[in-house]
Amino acid sequence: MGRVGKGVRCTVTGCGEEAVRSVSPVDVSRAGLKSTSSGRGYLCKNHYKELKKKLRKDKELERMRMTG
Repeated sequence: MGRVGKGVRCTVTGCGEEAVRSVSPVDVSRAGLKSTSSGRGYLCKNHYKELKKKLRKDKELERMRMTG
């Protein structure tokens, strides 16, 4: 069982909800979220959804670069 399963809180500044996902610190900074920790980012459901939306375009461009 990882840290998320043990009840870690969201590391985004000003949020205290329970985390549902952990992501790399690189992804947190690329999405523009302000994190309180320098290690892995633990995100609640709402912030994870926001991260996915912001990184969707970047990942799509990266995929196109790799294939073509």
